[in-house]
Amino acid sequence: MIGRVLGHYRILDRIGTGGMGEVYRARDSRLERDVALKILPADRLADESVRRRFRKEAHALSRLSHPHIATVHDFDTQDGVDFLVMELIPGQGLEEKLRAGPLPEKEVLRLGVQLARGLKAAHEHGVVHRDLKPSNLRLTDEGLLKILDFGLARVEAPVSERSGPTETAEPVFAGTVPYMAPEQIRGRSVDPRTDIYATGNVLYEMATGERPFAEAHGPMLTEAILHQAPASPRRRQPAVSSGLEFVVLKALEKEPERRYQSARELLLDLERLAAPSVVTAAPARPRRRRWPVVVAAAGALALAVVGVAAWRLLRTARDAPIASLAVLPLRNFTGDPGQEFFADGMTDALIAGLAQIKALKVISRTSVMQYKEARKPLPQIAKELGVEGIVEGSVTRSGGRVRITAQLIDARQDRHLWASNYEREMMDVLALQSEVVRAIAREIRAQVTPQERERLTTARSVGPEAYEAYLKGRFFWNKATAPAVEKSIDYFRQAIEKDPRNAAAYVGLVEAYSILGQMAALPLVDVASKQREAALRALEIDDNLAEGHVALGSVKMDVDWDWEGAEREYKRTDR
Repeated sequence: MIGRVLGHYRILDRIGTGGMGEVYRARDSRLERDVALKILPADRLADESVRRRFRKEAHALSRLSHPHIATVHDFDTQDGVDFLVMELIPGQGLEEKLRAGPLPEKEVLRLGVQLARGLKAAHEHGVVHRDLKPSNLRLTDEGLLKILDFGLARVEAPVSERSGPTETAEPVFAGTVPYMAPEQIRGRSVDPRTDIYATGNVLYEMATGERPFAEAHGPMLTEAILHQAPASPRRRQPAVSSGLEFVVLKALEKEPERRYQSARELLLDLERLAAPSVVTAAPARPRRRRWPVVVAAAGALALAVVGVAAWRLLRTARDAPIASLAVLPLRNFTGDPGQEFFADGMTDALIAGLAQIKALKVISRTSVMQYKEARKPLPQIAKELGVEGIVEGSVTRSGGRVRITAQLIDARQDRHLWASNYEREMMDVLALQSEVVRAIAREIRAQVTPQERERLTTARSVGPEAYEAYLKGRFFWNKATAPAVEKSIDYFRQAIEKDPRNAAAYVGLVEAYSILGQMAALPLVDVASKQREAALRALEIDDNLAEGHVALGSVKMDVDWDWEGAEREYKRTDR
């Protein structure tokens, strides 16, 4: 393409690749200025749906004229080539800037305010970006942030022109997975709150230097986005203020109803944080001592009112249900250090069981395992993880029986709520885990749907040897090194040999092969074949297994590039 002339634009050099095409620097011969020229690749020109989306990007950008959104100059077609002409923005991408590490909070807020202002303008004109990420944000030499690449945007009527709900024929399952909101992964309808979730991701990355789920890949990444709470930004970067952490975590809420409901709301909070706090003391004025009895009575009445209000607030706080929870690593009371894998496996099972309850925010395994053997006070751990409740306990395995001791702490008042012991035969270990999860859900008064209740009460028996092999597979899989993951595959296969109906072990195989594929430890063709075979087998055994649909969805998306198929599988996880 270099040297080619399209319209009155001569292509000079290639800048990069966007979500919907290749971007070049070109010379506008009429106005004698350099512009950015976005062109559909030759292999996509025959796809009319892609061309339609490309034209829609031009239409979306043509609606927008804002300092924080790239300006569109022209759109045309020549010799069957569609091209979009935009302003050329000198400077660097936010993605490049973040390679050096987290940004100072003042800079995070400055850029966050600009991003929110640009989003507010786009949303008011009926444009939802759907693919916000650092590589789609560019910083000019003057420090101005610009939103780029509206190739996946959803366009509807501007706010001022809407009379009711709008629909779109465009697929809703689109975006870049690490920045996608849960509703995008599930294939649900998107709206401006979807962009707010992505903005939360960008703010998190600017503040900490990491993505919220940077440690997760493939099926585990989608599972984390759907069910796990992001680690506290302040735990990853202590310099982050509590105010910024609140804004970031509110933007990253799983349910759209719990996020900021508009870019304007987000903008207001960011502007408040960015504004310097100035408190001016009013000058004191001499006052005559009058009506001492009246003043004393008023003071007593005020104290009484404050006392009653405080009592009511305390009572409300004590009675309020717990909405966020962390399960600390269970202690191994077996007396054999070689049984650590079993205690870790029981911890994982409780986390996974509680994470099935959508109304409950549950901290991921990765975040809680750092507290194994920690001696910190529970309220401090809860504060670092950003949760209201803590579950801790121990596991003992002896003579073919397993015993779990668990207790629940309300970290808001450092108050012990509940403790109990549960013991079953190893054959019934899955039922034991479900029983503990149900007990915790009752104590914190979590809202459990009928479907969730059914999943928590349905547990099959499993052979002790098969379950031990499965737990060892998980233990080595979590180490995330090639030798350890290969060992995990051996254990998952052993679990399947001993119990051919073990759907969870097949899911383990999918996730293990995913890691080996990312490490290039196996040829991608072999990885794809083994992943698909294991995922299909898991769902053949249990078609309601959410983890199986997540695994198959990841195979269809990452390996087959079958977006519609992936969308169908991810939708099944919400049933």
